[in-house]
Amino acid sequence: MKIERKNIEYIANLSRIELSDQEKEMFVHQLSDILSYIEKLNKLNTDNIKPMAYSLNTTNVFREDKLGQPISRDDAMFNAPSKMGVFFKVPKVIE
Repeated sequence: MKIERKNIEYIANLSRIELSDQEKEMFVHQLSDILSYIEKLNKLNTDNIKPMAYSLNTTNVFREDKLGQPISRDDAMFNAPSKMGVFFKVPKVIE
């Protein structure tokens, strides 16, 4: 697929960026090369290839969800950098 200069100008306009003539020509060639490579990939036969989520053959290791003893308030507050009574004190995030 060949990208034309008018396509680059349209994309630049949508992106609200200004490109010099030299940059436009550079992007015409770069995007054309990228799209021609994608066309090559589209020609590959992938009929017998299963979709995958990861590039490595891995499986998730889940632990059993067991009910345990809850952590005490004192243990939870022990390493808190700042606290106010029985609450964690955090910086204000809404002005």
